Amino acid sequence: MPRSEDLAEIVTAAHTLTRLAALETHNDAPAAQWRALSVLVSDGPLRVGELAAASRTTQPGMTRLVGQLVAAGLVSRQSDPGDSRATVVSVTEAGRVALAGWRQELRDALMPLFADLDDDDWAALSRVAHILTSRTSSSPSTPRSQGVTR
Repeated sequence: MPRSEDLAEIVTAAHTLTRLAALETHNDAPAAQWRALSVLVSDGPLRVGELAAASRTTQPGMTRLVGQLVAAGLVSRQSDPGDSRATVVSVTEAGRVALAGWRQELRDALMPLFADLDDDDWAALSRVAHILTSRTSSSPSTPRSQGVTR
């Protein structure tokens, strides 16, 4: 299988794992909520438009979601110090706790699928996880390719 197909299979499997875990946990929070919180935790405070782009949603949709997240205490809004017309969204401590809890639910829900793996398979998964994290951690919302800057 060509390397590019391996990458496509990893992405597809990751989406499937997320969907399976969400179904198993019966978590009814929208996926967009967890995606937005994840982006804010990894990228830091962002303008609503930047958060929308990073979360692959529309700005009006993100504005609605941010309003819901503010009401739930998971994010806060502040005026952008560089442009008072713009709003910057930050994750709150409650948002960090909620995201960590959701990630734990995902792990717990998925463990039975992998319970029969041997040490070699776990070592392979661990290596893949570390490689993927190292390739995406500098900016999950921006592709890491030569010449792309943030």
